[in-house]
This record gives sequence, structure tokens and C-alpha cells, in this order.
Amino acid sequence: MRLNRLFQATLCCLLLSGVAESTLALPEDRSQPIHISANSASINEKTGVTVYSGQVEISQGSMKIRGDRVELYRSADGDVNRIVSIGKPAEFEQQPKASDPVTHAYGLRMEYKINSQQVTISEQAKVEQGQDTFTGERIVYNMDKAIVDAYSSESGDQRVKMVIQPKSSRNGLNP
Repeated sequence: MRLNRLFQATLCCLLLSGVAESTLALPEDRSQPIHISANSASINEKTGVTVYSGQVEISQGSMKIRGDRVELYRSADGDVNRIVSIGKPAEFEQQPKASDPVTHAYGLRMEYKINSQQVTISEQAKVEQGQDTFTGERIVYNMDKAIVDAYSSESGDQRVKMVIQPKSSRNGLNP
């Protein structure tokens, strides 16, 4: 069946491209299989774009991406180089280290550029880890450089906001 072959080829591209080579993942995440489920999939071999629609869920180990629509872009050599997730909201979660709480990210649009290891969360962006939160119109995170940039809306009605709990609260201790 042609769709099965194309679907398997897409999964192979994901595995070989290093999508899961995130420096913020549990080490065992990288060796886990990638699971994709959606209501529909459209694969265009000429453009290298695969579009999954309807309750899309992608998981690999502790990493999960959810959205109403997820687009995978492949380079000319077949490697996945960009993933775009759109939802109300699009969601991302991952366990950075076994000792850390799960990181959750939300936004109407998320874009992951694999080669530059950069995630951009836009339109009502929010990142949570434990009780710490970070919100803004757009949040850009460079995983290789561990740099986070956050931006308010152009109209100024949504400013960048952070809530950082005292270390004793993060560890579950009372002050």
C-alpha cells in the first residue's frame, strides 16, 4: 500500500534526522520510537512537506507534541529540518532530567528548527516548569546556547511576565 510506504518513509526520516536529539531530553528519549497519530495525513514527496491534521499527537519518550495541525518539512536530502505545530493551543511537553519537573509549553503556533535547535512559541506563548511560569506574545528558546528571549505584543497589551518560585517551594519545602 503506497500510503503505508510513505508513512514509514516519513517516520524513518524523523528518526534519522535527529528530531529527538534535543539536549534537554532525558537520555533515553533519543532511543525511543516516534509515535504519530492524527485524523489524517498528507505527504507531498515533491515538496518534502507532510501535514498531519486533526488531534495530532507526536511522542518520543517523555517528549510530546500536540496540535490541531502539525507540518513536517524535509530538506532536499530527506532530513526533517522544521516542525510547525498549530493548535488552540499547540502543546509541547518534555522531561528535561529525571530530577526536574516536566516542562510544558503552550501557544497557538510553535516552530522547531532542528538544525539551529531553536523553538519559537508564538501567540499567547506560555512555558511552565513546576510552579515557575514564563508568558509573552512570543518566546524563542535556543536549546544549544540555553538562551531564552521573550517578547511582548506589538500593541503592548501583553507584556512578558515571569513567576519564579523560591527554591524551597520548588523542592516542595515550606519556607
